[in-house]
Amino acid sequence: MLSDDTVAVWEVALSDGVFRIEFAHGTTTGKRIVCINGKEVIRKDWMFKLVGKETFTVGSSETKATIYIEAVSGFAYEYSLEVDGKSLQKFTDSRAKITKTWLLKADGEDYRVVLEKDTMDPAKMFQKWEFVDDGTEAVFPVGEHECCIKATSSGGRRKSGGIVHCLLLDGQKVAASAQ
Repeated sequence: MLSDDTVAVWEVALSDGVFRIEFAHGTTTGKRIVCINGKEVIRKDWMFKLVGKETFTVGSSETKATIYIEAVSGFAYEYSLEVDGKSLQKFTDSRAKITKTWLLKADGEDYRVVLEKDTMDPAKMFQKWEFVDDGTEAVFPVGEHECCIKATSSGGRRKSGGIVHCLLLDGQKVAASAQ
């Protein structure tokens, strides 16, 4: 993908996937290359300024990301990534609070289901939530299988905001991912 000038690699989890961001920096030429999932999105071959930033978008939601290049001493540089105006760590921590992610395998294929808890939007896989006896649920297909996200009361307001979300694949509970 990139040359031996690759200086940083990050993974960013968004609702529509996990994106691998690679950054190459030629410290003598100032060259800067940004690739997302192996596809080049920025190339600047000759830059006289060796420090600075590169801004681009990630994913179908076009989430803003910025790589910062800072000199630390002599010809040593430090590289950091901000996503949606936050450091990658703060962005990841924030996403963990407002999303729930499940990774599953069906018919030999890997699937990733992400529920945006604040909007109850599971990546627009289905049109609506329906009320059922023990809460709400949304049913949608995953390959040739039936998937269902259920939202039920935890019995207490402090735990998970009072709502527990679970994913069922053909009626079997799927464990949530740490992503």
